[in-house]
Amino acid sequence: MRGIYLTALVFLSLRVTANPVELENVRIWAAPDNTRIVFDISNRVDHKLEKLSDPHRVVLDIQNARLKNSPAQPIAADKYLNEVRSATRNTNDLRVVLDLKTDARIKSFLLPPNQQYGHRLVVDLFSADEQEEIQTASINRTPGALRDVVLAIDPGHGGDDPGARGPSGMYEKAIVLQISKRLADMINKERGMRAVLTREDDYFLPLRKRMQIARQHKADLFISIHADAFKDPRVNGSSVYILSQRGASSEAARWLAERENASDLIGGVNLDVNDNMLASVLLDLSQTASLEMSIDVADRVLTGLKGIGKVHKRQVQSAGFAVLKSPDVPSILVETAYISNPEEERKLRDSNYQRKLAGAILQGLRSYFNEYAPEGTLLANNVTRKHVITRGDTLSAIAQQYRISMQRLREHNNLKTDAIRIGQVLSIPSDS
Repeated sequence: MRGIYLTALVFLSLRVTANPVELENVRIWAAPDNTRIVFDISNRVDHKLEKLSDPHRVVLDIQNARLKNSPAQPIAADKYLNEVRSATRNTNDLRVVLDLKTDARIKSFLLPPNQQYGHRLVVDLFSADEQEEIQTASINRTPGALRDVVLAIDPGHGGDDPGARGPSGMYEKAIVLQISKRLADMINKERGMRAVLTREDDYFLPLRKRMQIARQHKADLFISIHADAFKDPRVNGSSVYILSQRGASSEAARWLAERENASDLIGGVNLDVNDNMLASVLLDLSQTASLEMSIDVADRVLTGLKGIGKVHKRQVQSAGFAVLKSPDVPSILVETAYISNPEEERKLRDSNYQRKLAGAILQGLRSYFNEYAPEGTLLANNVTRKHVITRGDTLSAIAQQYRISMQRLREHNNLKTDAIRIGQVLSIPSDS
């Protein structure tokens, strides 16, 4: 009897295994320098990926699978993908052919189910050049010419990463892209400021690629825009985050470990030096300066957000967000509101409220850069800063506050000594 029972179990197992996996949907996300093709599948699959040339194409063989619907096709602007074709192979298997416009590197992997999607098979297409193409438009600067303050605006999530979902079905990725575009438009209307968006459409962008874009454009600040979510729909309010010390420490270890293969400049100094202690000190100095600036900017942005509604936390928060970990670019992350809260989701979808949010963030940015504009920028050249001496002020403390030397402060104000008096007004040089 036991033998019959085991035989029946084996037979049942074979029947279950023999059921074909359904390829339910094909979604294509075209970014400026890569294309992601996502196959929604009913279960895990075995697959084989092969790249062929003349003409360039990728052949994807999926074992024991069938296509449920006709595959989606790429948009005309897709840089790599021209067409998606499919056919049955060996009776039970599925062959998908990706016709390419040009040679490309390929990568595939499986993703387990999450709150938004089931099983997925992902194929990524990249530049055939091992060094991924760098978008360098408009970042060249004329030596000696005054430049704009560059602000990298990062709309969170995108493409196959939708982020949180509101009660009405609105995705975080769409909301934050709209807010980011409004913020970028406002920044670009400010004299002496220029915005760079890490993504301008609905496509996937790895976290470190977002940091890389900011660095390539020589950004003075990186602002990542998100919409928070929580299981309790009553939770609401805005928040502003900076990188935690623990996150900074782990990132420092990563940069030091990889510096032999890195060409990035940290604080203007290449980490590819022979002295490990020197590399560590250089990185620590760069991170400390970036964190100090991040704290100041974040506090001013939070003040701006307090002016238009409730904030979730009244102080700037810190966390180990990967997107904040660029050691040489000060970074903040803004949770604009809780998309999981029905009332806040309704506000987030409203164009007028989006403009209010963007304006509140800009208020904080303007407040900081009008006081601490980087050397060599139009803002630094045109802003005349004044400091009224109060009880307890010293010349050295004032110089430290405005990040200038005591000698430059003395010379600019024609001071013969370090003596100052309450009520005296000092002019703060902007060209130091």
